[in-house]
Amino acid sequence: MNPLADLASAGRALDGGELAAEELFALAGQRAREADAGAEPLHAFLSVAGDGEAPAAAEVPVAGGGPLAGIPVAVKDNICTVGLPTTCASRILEGYRSPYAATAVRRLEGAGARVLGKTNLDEFAMGSSTENSAFGPTRNPVDPERVPGGSSGGSAAAVAAGIVPVALGSSTGGSVRQPAAFCGVVGIKPTYGRVSRYGLVAFASSLDQVGVLSRTVRDGAAVLEVISGPDRFDATCQEREVPRAAALGDVGLDGAVLGLPEEYLGEGLDDGIRELVRELAGRAEEAGATVREVSLPSTRHAIPCYYVLAPAEASSNLARYDGVRYGRRAEGAEDATSMFAETRGQGFGQEVRRRIMLGTYVLSAGYYEAYYLRAQRLRASIARELYGLLDSGVDALLTPTTPTPAFRLGERTADPYEMYLADAYTVSANLAGLPAVSIPIGSVDGLPVGGQLMGAPWDEERMLGLAARLEEIAAWEPPARAAAGPETGRGA
Repeated sequence: MNPLADLASAGRALDGGELAAEELFALAGQRAREADAGAEPLHAFLSVAGDGEAPAAAEVPVAGGGPLAGIPVAVKDNICTVGLPTTCASRILEGYRSPYAATAVRRLEGAGARVLGKTNLDEFAMGSSTENSAFGPTRNPVDPERVPGGSSGGSAAAVAAGIVPVALGSSTGGSVRQPAAFCGVVGIKPTYGRVSRYGLVAFASSLDQVGVLSRTVRDGAAVLEVISGPDRFDATCQEREVPRAAALGDVGLDGAVLGLPEEYLGEGLDDGIRELVRELAGRAEEAGATVREVSLPSTRHAIPCYYVLAPAEASSNLARYDGVRYGRRAEGAEDATSMFAETRGQGFGQEVRRRIMLGTYVLSAGYYEAYYLRAQRLRASIARELYGLLDSGVDALLTPTTPTPAFRLGERTADPYEMYLADAYTVSANLAGLPAVSIPIGSVDGLPVGGQLMGAPWDEERMLGLAARLEEIAAWEPPARAAAGPETGRGA
């Protein structure tokens, strides 16, 4: 059995003396390197400790006690760490090393976890397939001809491949849940303000969140408990009671009310995914839940709303990459204006440039009210609609996570709109700031399928408790290819 499959397996290996912490860390590094050694490299990581980027495992001090003592974790490469580069998968930040670590990373390390490496992503988290990375795409561990989703595709792939039991990702419009669904793992997006954004490189600040990818809901809840809580470095991070992983067992399906929005089960949804979601809803009813058909008419506006607001914020946030303060600088420019333009033209990839230009346009004179302000009003309407349902006796909304299973590498790169539709069911939770989770619920043509729960704000304990029960009755098993790995013990 792979001791890195989940937190329970890693804990047994460490507590039982099968592996010392240094050996478990070295094993994770070995698995990361082996995953990239074949003809179809996974490419989940952009940097790995011990590969000339950070101290080797034997040189990393063993953390003391804590709920994650000795556990290797992966961190998306738009989350700042000390000792490893933070590139955002962009040429403009190639080789950049942050002078500080993100609050979420510091809290993981404070709980005893050890950062194995930084994972691949769509450049500056702008994408849904991890094909927009300046350093090459990540492959799906289930089928290497398919994408792992994005933008946290590297973190999802690292967990699905059994390299690390848990990983940090980020979510602006679905970048934790969508890759979780594509790779057959769990992805958690907390309530906006639950986890500090300090040290998360900004894409769209009113939407960005640090999230968790894990093999099980309980593992994800354990990490969320560690990284949650107020932070003096982030004014948007609120002082609320931290959701406790131990409380998941107190939540049952008996008496729970799940809303099944009709707009999430209509046109554009793969027939196999629709069947799996309805089947899960039926099993939930057998377990005592009430499944209520509900309507969210604003769902059809979520994607256009998101793709006005997120690029607008991105155009502002990414203005700092100008060749002056840090990062890449174009050589040979004749004046400052040319230097700015050439630096950004050379350093940013096509998708990032597209979104910056779109965002600049919607914020420009003459278009600000027509696009940006209308999108803000629409965002408020989407939030009111979701809050209203969740305040009317519905404990959580049950939906598909994605309209289709993982698509093939290169299949959607020529059509940005088709790529954007991969997030059609996830962006609403980000626009409204709600907590949401994706769990594996089955497979279509051998590819994992995710089901999503959206919960009430600040009620992660109930949402994750319900997700854990649904996880049990879905009884999904990962495909052999994704779960495969050396059964490595001491001295291997």
